Amino acid sequence: MDPSHHSCCEHHDHHHELVVRDLAVRYRRVVALENLNLATSCGNRVALIGPNGAGKSTLIKAIAGLVPRSSGNILWRGSSIRRWSREFAYLPQREEVDWSFPITVRGLVEMGRYPQTGMWGRFTDKDQEAVEQALATLDLLDLAERQIRELSGGQQQRAFLARSIAQEAHVLLLDEPFTGLDRRASQQLGETLGHLAREGRLILASHHDLNTAPQLFDEALLLATRPIAFGPAAEVLTEENLDLTFRESANSLTGVGSSIPNRSES
Repeated sequence: MDPSHHSCCEHHDHHHELVVRDLAVRYRRVVALENLNLATSCGNRVALIGPNGAGKSTLIKAIAGLVPRSSGNILWRGSSIRRWSREFAYLPQREEVDWSFPITVRGLVEMGRYPQTGMWGRFTDKDQEAVEQALATLDLLDLAERQIRELSGGQQQRAFLARSIAQEAHVLLLDEPFTGLDRRASQQLGETLGHLAREGRLILASHHDLNTAPQLFDEALLLATRPIAFGPAAEVLTEENLDLTFRESANSLTGVGSSIPNRSES
């Protein structure tokens, strides 16, 4: 394993930058995302905020290598990412996961080691240690033998995060991680993400609750298919920027019919 692998977590050095340049994603003719430029680095928690259909999930999936880019470039540590990298971990929205799948918390976390061991490879002491460490970091040792379907929403999120930690991912891409969690579970997840960022990971998460965003995230990207504003969360989340973000998309959605004069007035 290359010695630079852990440096992300040890020093917040700027070689561990994620840079997105001129990214665009189109599905057939529909533009899901365009003109997206972004630069951030390890240690940050970045909120992606915008209305439904604004491209938040698309951006996360594009960085994770799960949807093809129409144009643009994504650079991680100075190299262009062409395909999935194990330094990136994607956590889908909870409703996209089949929770009835028969697997224990430990089994799920062990899946994080497959990129290292191969599907049928032998687990070494190092793999076992990485799994234990991930379970401990996310406070799941007591739940390790439980089936994932038996867990609460917050515990399920932590189990997926533990899998990412076992994978030794540096960039965590989370799709609406706080959705459906009660206040206590949200608070706990917020603290967990803070802890993971302080260890030197980069966290990008779509987020819908504007009230909690400044406490939970360091930076925010406001999206309405194209970027409206990006920067420190407290500075970006202004009334004016939010207005632009949410109004712009309402216009583009209703714009289709709005030019047709209202018959009843003629």
